[in-house]
Amino acid sequence: MLSETIPWLPITQASTCAIGPKKLGETVTSKRLLGTVLAAAAVALPASAAVAATADAPLLWYQFDETDGTVVHDSSGNGHDGTAVGGVWGDGLELDGVDDHVDMPDDLMAGLDAITVTAEVWIDPDQAGPYFVYGLGNTSGSWGDGYLFTTGNQYRTSLSTCHWTCEQNTAAGFDLARGTWNHLAFTLAGGTGVLYLNGQEVARNEDVTIAPGEIGGGATAANYLGRSLYPGDRHLHGNFADFRIYDGALSAAEIGDMAAHISADKAAADAAAIDLGDTSAVTDDLALPEQGANGSAIAWSSSDPAVIDQVGAVTRPAADEADEAVTLTATVTLGSARLQRAFTATVLAEYDDAEAVALDAAALAIPNLDDVRSAIHLPTEGANGTTITWKSSKDAVIATDGLVNRDEPGGKTHKVKLKATVERGGEKEKRTFTALVPPLPEQAEYTGYVFTYFTGEGTANGEQVYAALSDGNDPLAWNELNGAQPILTSDQGEGGVRDPFVIRSPEGDRFYLIATDLKIHGNGDWDGAQRHGSRSIMVWESTDLIDWGEGRLVEVSPEAAGNTWAPEAYWDDELDAYVVFWASKLYETEDHTDDTYNRMMYATTRDFVHFSEPQVWVDAGYSTIDSTVIEHDGVYYRFTKDERSNTSGSPCGKFIMGQTSTSLTDTDWDFLTECIGAGAISRGEGPLVFKSNTEDKWYMFIDEFGGRGYVPFETTDLSSGEWTVAEAYDLPASPRHGTVLPVTADEYERLQAAW
Repeated sequence: MLSETIPWLPITQASTCAIGPKKLGETVTSKRLLGTVLAAAAVALPASAAVAATADAPLLWYQFDETDGTVVHDSSGNGHDGTAVGGVWGDGLELDGVDDHVDMPDDLMAGLDAITVTAEVWIDPDQAGPYFVYGLGNTSGSWGDGYLFTTGNQYRTSLSTCHWTCEQNTAAGFDLARGTWNHLAFTLAGGTGVLYLNGQEVARNEDVTIAPGEIGGGATAANYLGRSLYPGDRHLHGNFADFRIYDGALSAAEIGDMAAHISADKAAADAAAIDLGDTSAVTDDLALPEQGANGSAIAWSSSDPAVIDQVGAVTRPAADEADEAVTLTATVTLGSARLQRAFTATVLAEYDDAEAVALDAAALAIPNLDDVRSAIHLPTEGANGTTITWKSSKDAVIATDGLVNRDEPGGKTHKVKLKATVERGGEKEKRTFTALVPPLPEQAEYTGYVFTYFTGEGTANGEQVYAALSDGNDPLAWNELNGAQPILTSDQGEGGVRDPFVIRSPEGDRFYLIATDLKIHGNGDWDGAQRHGSRSIMVWESTDLIDWGEGRLVEVSPEAAGNTWAPEAYWDDELDAYVVFWASKLYETEDHTDDTYNRMMYATTRDFVHFSEPQVWVDAGYSTIDSTVIEHDGVYYRFTKDERSNTSGSPCGKFIMGQTSTSLTDTDWDFLTECIGAGAISRGEGPLVFKSNTEDKWYMFIDEFGGRGYVPFETTDLSSGEWTVAEAYDLPASPRHGTVLPVTADEYERLQAAW
């Protein structure tokens, strides 16, 4: 039964299963993390249908418990010692990612009709790809001529009797998490390959026609840990703590028990990380997670499904009934680890008219009332079905649709009273707000530029906001601000901010900085970031480019989105609002396990607090990201990264394409050009575009990711679609996807003085 005094409950069924080198039933535990099984109370679950031909004992078993020397001892008793080529003994064997690896004996798969390979591995966050965790086979020039290997890129195990053209893959379709220990396992018997991660099956291929013993005709002279069989691939940067090969396929239960010391910790972390928010006064459906960050499956049960069901759908009691308390129980499963955690949610009865009116009236808020500089958001509907009407004491200054008309420079600051009437079912409540509207600022010429950017995921603080000032009006010469340290940092959301974008209000004296809520440093999990990443953007605002306040996270993407990347904005005179756009992968399944691609999304806002419902802006049928926009002579120019792989079928993949439209929110833009940057850079993303302060010239900085970083291009004719690399430039160190904003002399001096 459930307890209210502990955060989660283990299921305490006993389990025994062979993982050792001698015989079934004899338990052997890893030297690391001993005791975590008991600490997390992990237990075996009912095993799925096991593959035939289970193994009795390892054919090879490296425990990596040496302290020096180059011999990696085989604990199986079969004499299959390996040789450490480089590496450092410590927490297992640490490989440097340059040339360290383990050379294993030849012909390890000779005569095998079935096989199990397991590895306990830690992959460094800076691991470069492509790479193998291990490879068993042969190498011939630049082509492998037969192998079995596992890679953490789109985690998969492959068998081949030639090279990549005849690979048979058992693939999970996501990258292995970096900076953490994982237990990997692959079994093959009877034509069925099964791939496991931390004791849990993640992929299955029932059409494998290659037996391990057929590879190389049984002769394999390139059997490596931490090294690919393709000489051009990267070595593994990480640690091994255990590696085994079995003659035969272990069962799911055996794999689960072998990984239990890792899966128990990860399941416990996933259980502890479940956050349903404030459940003390529930009125809407709850988002019940179905998967943890470590891959745990999360199933839900409810003490009262008529009020909250197992998928979080809420049915509130009638207005004349009492509130209902419901216990929701999460069962977290990863391999043989299974934990339960209980949550109490109180579902409020439906509001009567008076309650609804009072709540919606109290919820009304208008940002920056003491300093209204642009159009404001005046809602016409409340969250509880009320209607809201507005009256203004000075309609010529602030109209009832929220449009603002400021006096000319040197004019008057107006005080305007805005009265809201909130109504439902004959009940009514009024609220009055007082707004101050200053005159417009004096117009001034732009005399320089400020460049905001991040520097990458390679350092702990690289995913924060950096800035540089141009050398006067030279957009190709820059001086870093704040000693090349961040000027803004975030501890909200995921704790990292990427792709910072700054926009000036149409009146010129308010600024918004928006950014991606994402931190890749320390995990390297790009697949996870696109399946279960933040649906929010980070927002700061300022009136002087110096004081940005605390910043806030604002959710803009729908629940179907797995990520919200590279937000930018542009003011639309027709809508009297900002159009904010970003890239998201949209999934059809609730747990975001299906394959999909990035689309460009957009929503509108006036205050970067209240946003319209998101809509698809660009759907090319393949991934597109990193759109940026500039307007000239009534035409919008949009530049977007084609995210496809660069192949003969998509020769402009990983480069920038250009489109035009006379309507910013149009979903059918005209083609202008593609392959911007090809021939000058190896690939490009994160384009930023801006006009020169002094002439009819435009600049586009394109990020040659994995290469030089930003490279400046220029043109004197936007409509031509032709861009050339600037002849000479001096950019800040390591600038990544950001913004260049023209600034006045006063703004330039303030930035210089502050930083």
